[in-house]
Amino acid sequence: MTISLILAHPDPASFNHAVAGAAREELEGRGHEVAFHDLYAEHFDPVLPASEIAEGAALPAAIERHCRELAAAEGIIVVHPNWWGQPPALLKGWIDRVIRPGVAYRFLEGDGGEGVPEGLLRARAAIVFNTSNTKPSRERKVFGDPLETLWKNCVFGLCGVKKFHRRTFGMVVTSTVAERRKWLAEAREAVGRHFP
Repeated sequence: MTISLILAHPDPASFNHAVAGAAREELEGRGHEVAFHDLYAEHFDPVLPASEIAEGAALPAAIERHCRELAAAEGIIVVHPNWWGQPPALLKGWIDRVIRPGVAYRFLEGDGGEGVPEGLLRARAAIVFNTSNTKPSRERKVFGDPLETLWKNCVFGLCGVKKFHRRTFGMVVTSTVAERRKWLAEAREAVGRHFP
């Protein structure tokens, strides 16, 4: 199985990197092919130019590669921190440039873009691992858990990925080594359960 693994955190020593590393090891240990991208290390350009908006637009080679890998992926894993109830701007730019018409979704005949699109992603499952320094109860009660809505409904649900799992690890800033080891084991378990 081919799995697309996307990491978005600027610090190579971050817990996000540890989670992505554990996910990658688990996948490769199970014989999966992993298309891994550390967006910060690659200096991914998040700015969507007007020339790329239309379906069928000519894309730079790097964006074309991301699109091709995502379209072929049988599973998707995204790892990022929760910053202001959102993914980092770099990852939002990746969504803008890669989760695009003709790759991840399309509008049906006669629909000028105002309707509900048809999802094109072939991935049977998507996992989002994110870190946070906000208590989960506060995230839900005060903020309404915007990351759940974004990934489950606005991205993967719209693009045809029916099976979705999200796990927030936190609070990272006050976590112990033992807690982080436990969280890494949980990440591995979730990866193995969704991509045996």
